[in-house]
Amino acid sequence: MSWPWFVLLALAIVVVGAAEWSRVQRIAGRDARRRRERERRKARLRVVEPQLDERDEFVESVQRDLDALPTIEEREPRRGS
Repeated sequence: MSWPWFVLLALAIVVVGAAEWSRVQRIAGRDARRRRERERRKARLRVVEPQLDERDEFVESVQRDLDALPTIEEREPRRGS
């Protein structure tokens, strides 16, 4: 092989490397480790459903809070002003 073929081969390697750089960074980059650890932590999370009586207590407490809010009465618009 002559030197122009080596240059073309090197250029082809550089072009392919540049095209695939984002994929390589995603797999082996510095943020990849943090992302994998976060995914592992998230996989261990679970949803805790409240029991029926707790849900009823919550609804009642919200209703009490809403009833305790101050309200203003609507006034009729003035005529002739």
